[in-house]
This record gives sequence, C-alpha cells and structure tokens, in this order.
Amino acid sequence: MPDAVVIGAGPNGLVAANLLADAGWTVEVLEEQEEPGGAVRSDRAVHPDFVNDLCSSFYPLAAASPVLGALDLYEEGLVWSHAPQVLAHPLTDGRCALLRRATADTAAGLETFGTGDGAAWQGLCETWDRVGGELIGALFTPFPPLRALTRLAARVRGAGGLRLARMMLLPVRRLGEEEFRGEAGRLLLAGNALHADLAPEAAGSGGFGWLMSMLGQRYGFPVPAGGAQSLTTALVRRLQRRGGVLRCGERVDEIVIRSGRAVAVRTAIGETVPGRRAVVADVSVPALYGRLVDARHLPGRLTADLRRFQWDFATFKVDWALGGPVPWTAEEAATAGTVHLADGMDELTRFTAQIAAGQVPDRPFALFGQMTTADATRSPPGTEAAWAYTHVPHRIRGDAGEDGIGGAWGQGEQAAMADRLEEQVERFAPGFRSRIKARRILAPPAFEAMDANLHGGALNGGTAALHQQLVFRPLPGQARPETPIAGLYLASAGAHPGGGVHGAPGANAARAALRTRAPGRALSRAQRALHHGAGHTSRRERER
Repeated sequence: MPDAVVIGAGPNGLVAANLLADAGWTVEVLEEQEEPGGAVRSDRAVHPDFVNDLCSSFYPLAAASPVLGALDLYEEGLVWSHAPQVLAHPLTDGRCALLRRATADTAAGLETFGTGDGAAWQGLCETWDRVGGELIGALFTPFPPLRALTRLAARVRGAGGLRLARMMLLPVRRLGEEEFRGEAGRLLLAGNALHADLAPEAAGSGGFGWLMSMLGQRYGFPVPAGGAQSLTTALVRRLQRRGGVLRCGERVDEIVIRSGRAVAVRTAIGETVPGRRAVVADVSVPALYGRLVDARHLPGRLTADLRRFQWDFATFKVDWALGGPVPWTAEEAATAGTVHLADGMDELTRFTAQIAAGQVPDRPFALFGQMTTADATRSPPGTEAAWAYTHVPHRIRGDAGEDGIGGAWGQGEQAAMADRLEEQVERFAPGFRSRIKARRILAPPAFEAMDANLHGGALNGGTAALHQQLVFRPLPGQARPETPIAGLYLASAGAHPGGGVHGAPGANAARAALRTRAPGRALSRAQRALHHGAGHTSRRERER
C-alpha cells in the first residue's frame, strides 16, 4: 500500500511526488493521459524534423523557482537554453521594444523611445533587487507566507513599502504612464501582464507585468534544451530513481473518503488505489470539488463558492514548421525567443475589451515563440520551430471579425482563426506565411483533451485577477493546500500561487502532507530548502 497516491503527472503532481519520495514515502502517480507532463510536453507531430511544444514553452518562473532549483534536475539531464535576447515587442512601423539579457542594454534601448526611460527601467530593476527575493519567497510558500512577508517588511519599511504596495496594485497602463515617456517600456510591462488574463486597465496588472518583466531581466525566458518534454522527463527520472511509481493511462473517477478522511482513489476501470497517508490532487478546482469528491463530504459554503469560480481566458494556438527565419520588419525581433504582437497599448486594450464582451478578437494579441532561436536543437539549421497563441472567450457571443466564428470549433472555424492569427503575424513580418512548411491548430477543446486541467485552454488554473488570488485562491477560505477532507491536498495551479511552471502548488501540498512524517526521519536537501524558505539553491544548471 503506497503512503501517497498523486492524481495527475503534470509538473505540480511530479514535484509533489518527488518531495514525498525524498521523505521516504512510497508514492504512486496516476495520470489520465498516455504520457506524463500535462502542459509541459513536446512532440514532432507538426513535422518530423521539428520539435514543437504542445502547451508551455518558456520558463522564467522555473528558472527563479527555489522549488525546482532544490531538485537539482541538471543531474537528470535538464539543460536550460536561451535566445540571444529575452523578449521583443515590435511595432508595425519597424521600431521594437527589446528586453535584452543585460539590464544596461535594455535601458539603453528604452532610452531611444523617451528621454529618461532608461533610468526608469533601471529604477524598476533596483526595486526588484531590494525586494525580489522576498517576493519570490512569498510566491513559492503556502499562504499566508509569514516569514517572507516579515523579511519583505524589513526591506521596505515606511513610505517605501506603501509605494511598492501601490505599484503592485496599479493597472499596468497607469504604471507605464507613470514610469515611461515612450511606448517601449510601457509595452514590455503590458505585454507581460497579458501572460495572465489581466487587461491593461485591471487592478494588479501593473504588479504582475513588473514581476514577469523583472524575472525576464534577471533570469531570462529559458527553454529546456530538446523540448519542453525534457523538463518532464527529468522530473520523472528523479521520481523513479527514488522508487516512485508512475502509471499513465489511468483516469481517476473518485476519491474514496471514509470517516471524513481521503484513503484511496478509484480509477475508471474500478481499481481502488490506496493512499495510506495522503491523496494529493494535481487537478483543477472544479474537478476536485465538483467531480472527484462527493458533495456530501463538503461544506455547503464551499459548494456554493465553487459556482463563483472563474477560469482564465480560453486559448487558441497554432504551431508551425517554418522553412526559414521569420521576416520581421523590426530586425531586432529576430533575436528574441518570445515576441509580443500588438501595435500599441490601445490595441491591447481593444483586444481584452472584445474578450470581455464575448467577442472573438479581430486583431488578436499574440504571444509568439521562436523556439529554434532559443534552442538550436529544435529544427534544422536555417529553419524555425515556431508557435503563436492568443485568447478567446469561453462563451462566444459574436465575432469581431468577418468569419462568423461562434465557438463550435469545427474545422472551418479552426482554419479561419488560424488564418487570422497568421494575418496578425504578417502585419509585423510580411512574407511570414510563405515560410510555412506545416502547421498544427490547437483550438480550446484540444487543450482540454490533452490535459483535463486546461478547461477550454485556460492555462492558469483560474483567473489571476485579484478577486481570485491570495486568500481568495482558489475559493474564499481555501487558500492553503489542505482541503476540508483530512488527508486530501490540492496541488494544481488552481491553488496559491497559481499558474506557471514553478512547482510551488505541488511543493506546498507535499509540505502539508509531510507534517505527518515519521518522527526523527531526516529531511532531504530539497525539503530543507522548502521548510526554511531557502532561495534558489541550484545555480549549477547548465545554460546555453
């Protein structure tokens, strides 16, 4: 009988399983799909000579994460690779905002857009240098992060702390206007805010845009050499070397509860798999409380709150095999792994307003990935493995474009939306479509079919808006990995601190479960880092 059964072999489930195995627990991981990884997978299905990531690709949060750092995944073959520059936001007139690897170089580029903007960027970086470590500590530990908040308070006493709090709550449009005279700095912040479902006018979008921008400045936007699957493979290898068991193709249909405690799970074929000490669920919040746990075991208030749970935006993605580099009008964009495509702040606002109105955007803001630029192993020399994704409403009430896309996502609607995304790229890279050798379309239902946690392509496990963060995440009063069921822990992106590949929800769930560890059992280095809030302890991971 295993000590713990983990539902789901996404990155959070695998992190939780690794930490439990480090403590000497026997662990069994059950994954519905035929292969592990969740949203961290890659394949050669677009073209046999090209490696394309299915969902996530760039991992600044992983690079900064003390959780993943303490696992020493380089020992399992994980290698991080970087593009020459971090991020580009080109404009149709040929200018380009560029987040470069060095702070001084980023600042010098921003200065050309507005006098004083270079100094403003360096000021934002200096603020990060003072408080970034404590902020990461607060993000990657269970809520409330008392130790990290105490250290943070010591760093920013008095008016400095109030100014920082104000900045974190600002809409990113307002933050950009306060800090920068030119467009470039504003667009770097706003584009990064839209890595979540935060409109330029949303409270807290300034703080999120600053956080992502600073992570990019300090850690880059690295990718696993060989494809996203390399990160999953490293986590699986580490787990198996410690005796953990991974079973794929095993859908869990029920969590078995006796006397108020989770004691086992029941699979789709009727097998009961016990968890002697814990059941750890790397599943979405609605799946946990709306399907896996019978409502009679849950407080009435929780089930009522579940009806108010809000997903983040739905996602539409296209993967390409390109016969040559992207022909950007702004040549600097060719040096960045990640490219944001919107012609100014107002176009970002227009895009999010259309989604809020239930309309499919006619000029979709696109996150574009140049994977061969970031990792030369992804495709043959002179070619590019690329992708772009955009967001659409979950419930479509109309099409702001002319194609009549209604959300049925049949082949015709998929092709029309893919063409629209390619037309958006063409605005910034005329001739792009002539480079396409093959493409794969992933409409919202395809994401959910690949990973049940990605409801309609919602990548964040639930909205990142303030009303569903911190003490409100995933539901009011449920901000910790413990659930109302003894022995049952939530380990998915639905839990604090939310989406992104960093392993914190899985680590927090494992830490909660390990409070029942056998007396006197020694903790691993990874566990000690978690228990004492250590920083990123593994600086030895090789980079390209």
